[in-house]
Amino acid sequence: MRVLFLTHRLPYPPNRGDRIRAFQIVRALVPDVEVELLSLVHDPLEATEVPRLEQRLGVRVTPVAVPYYRNRVEAAVALAGSRPLTHVLLNAPGIMPAIRRIVDERRPDLVLAYCSSMAQFAMLSPLAEIPMVLDMVDLDSEKWSDMAEKSGLPLSWIYRREARQLGAFEREAVAHARATLVVNEREAEAVRRRVPGAHVTALPNGVDLWSLQPPPAPVDEPRVIFCGVMNYAPNADGVCWFVREVWPLVRKLVPAATFTIVGSDPTEQVRKLASVADGIEVTGRVPEVSRYLWSSTMSVAPLHVARGVQNKVLEAVAAGLPTVVTPAVLEGLPNEVRVACRLAESAEDFARQTTRILKMTGAERRAMAARANLAALSWEQQMSPLRHLLQDALSQAPGSGPWVPGRSHVSRRNDIRNATAEDTEQMESVERDTVFTSEF
Repeated sequence: MRVLFLTHRLPYPPNRGDRIRAFQIVRALVPDVEVELLSLVHDPLEATEVPRLEQRLGVRVTPVAVPYYRNRVEAAVALAGSRPLTHVLLNAPGIMPAIRRIVDERRPDLVLAYCSSMAQFAMLSPLAEIPMVLDMVDLDSEKWSDMAEKSGLPLSWIYRREARQLGAFEREAVAHARATLVVNEREAEAVRRRVPGAHVTALPNGVDLWSLQPPPAPVDEPRVIFCGVMNYAPNADGVCWFVREVWPLVRKLVPAATFTIVGSDPTEQVRKLASVADGIEVTGRVPEVSRYLWSSTMSVAPLHVARGVQNKVLEAVAAGLPTVVTPAVLEGLPNEVRVACRLAESAEDFARQTTRILKMTGAERRAMAARANLAALSWEQQMSPLRHLLQDALSQAPGSGPWVPGRSHVSRRNDIRNATAEDTEQMESVERDTVFTSEF
């Protein structure tokens, strides 16, 4: 079986949630399946990793550049239309020519689209006639809806619009796909409610136990850590809330406590946290996250918007760190790891749980983390059904046929003509005052 894997980001190095899952998918398939990658790349540094990925996994990789600044401008214009901004931000002039070359030279038996944003390319000719499996991971439209509920204007309007437009496309993509994968049963049930009769399977995330195994001696100093991509709005909002509402309460009871925010591309708001409160460090991108985990006492996941499984929690627990989480994070965690976590539903509760763990002995903290049944969550275990899922998809009846794009290709002039007065007024305000930001 020959599989063309479309990814919205090069899955290397595997140092963030989306890259990690995509990397592990390829790793699981290559022993038995001929895999070819077509990956969008977002900057020159990312492009330099292509040879390393090819060498490490033995796959052919076609990188396609995404014009960052041009797409931001086009996203502002696209607010007047109905195309999901996620799709606009992933515009890549070279992708369809690259796809045509691949199909002409090495026609795949199956297309695996990673995240619904890449399904837009799999649903157009020449890939539309080839069976597609969609790995949604989680429902991005639900994430935007959650963010809209927790944001004020104008962002709430942008997020609500994105939830609506992306949700409509997600339904089309699932209907077109031979099979759809998601990260847990919660997401699977959400997809089934939206597309009755869809063939949906939960393929959970795992954790790399070998690379995260902590040193024998636990850390005694009261060091709290958060790891994540720091220009991703739920991460940035979560740590800002933690520093503003929780951290002062923690420092009152544990004056020596420190909080380290580890992750690439911190926003200006996140960078300023190091100067607005005592004991806070913002690292930016680091070569090895594991070293920061091993030098910490515990981790926190203070996200109020979270879909799917938070890899940051699995990795922290694997590194020997008990973790305090919000209800949004806990909901997506597998039962095997919940026993190593403490739930906090308010700032006061979060501070109380954090302080309680900080005051434990190192041995007590290690014992708490060790309660998690991580052996059941290894990547090898979690990805083991994947090849058979793809084989089964090839034998499934075709979906809804080639995708016929709707208003996503309508001109800006017609979009503006059809927009309501309220939408147009909101759009003009947003274009003046804001820039749409996302995990891309």
